[in-house]
Amino acid sequence: MSHRGGTGARVANGRGAGTLPELGTILTTHIAALRRYATALLGNTVEADDLVQDCLTQALSRAHLWDRVRDHRAYLFTILHNVHVDRIARQRRQGKHLPVEDFAGQLYCLPTQHVRLAVRDFERGLRSMPEAYRTVVLLVGLEGMSYRQTADVLGIPIGTVMSRLSRGREMLRQSMNGARNGSALSVEQRKVEA
Repeated sequence: MSHRGGTGARVANGRGAGTLPELGTILTTHIAALRRYATALLGNTVEADDLVQDCLTQALSRAHLWDRVRDHRAYLFTILHNVHVDRIARQRRQGKHLPVEDFAGQLYCLPTQHVRLAVRDFERGLRSMPEAYRTVVLLVGLEGMSYRQTADVLGIPIGTVMSRLSRGREMLRQSMNGARNGSALSVEQRKVEA
């Protein structure tokens, strides 16, 4: 039972009443063990010291409960454990706060527009080539068909498949490199039409 006396507050500690300075002595006795455990638990002495400080603050704020405490060490370790669990739960809810300055050099994204532009140019190149070349490039390049399968699907000789594939790839390469392919396409179109 707690009461205020002339020399300060008195707290019952399970073995008889004691003053708050006696509670301070009890807490001081266990600080080294609390720090050792907290450091092993967290792997960081600064965070461990913060955890022990929060533990001791809670122990002092509950001075009125010390009359029921039989094992001071176990009681303090229980408080430390509970503070630690509460911190973990809070971090999960809030996320870990890190100073932006520590990571400013890493907070960037590589540009991705070049990939989109390459896909756009590839699609334009496919659309701009004659259909005879486009179908061969798509069947072999996109669908993974063999030359024989492509020849069978299109009803043309394998040599024609190989020739159209080679020319179609070259048209795509020129288109992707930004070359004006108007004259090249017209020559190829004449060859297909002939």
